[in-house]
Amino acid sequence: MAKKHQRNLGMSMKVERSTLDQVRARFEKNKRKREEEERNKAEDYDLEARAQERQEEEERQRALKRQRKKDKKRAANEAQDDDVDPELAAVMGFGGFGK
Repeated sequence: MAKKHQRNLGMSMKVERSTLDQVRARFEKNKRKREEEERNKAEDYDLEARAQERQEEEERQRALKRQRKKDKKRAANEAQDDDVDPELAAVMGFGGFGK
């Protein structure tokens, strides 16, 4: 059945005989393809290293963000402390706000 189906599609059922040059060219092509796949495998191993580097970079960014947040909070507290008059605070009976 398959033979008739392919024949109706216009396919030739005869197998073409390959020449020595065609066989050598095919071997060379397959060799290059295999070498390229091996190079890609080596790059895949580098993918794990790149993933590790990216994770470390994200951790550094998080640490930097936390540090900035602490600095901003500290600066806000210092600014708030500067607004309080020490004499007024002494009269009211406490040393400062928020501490």
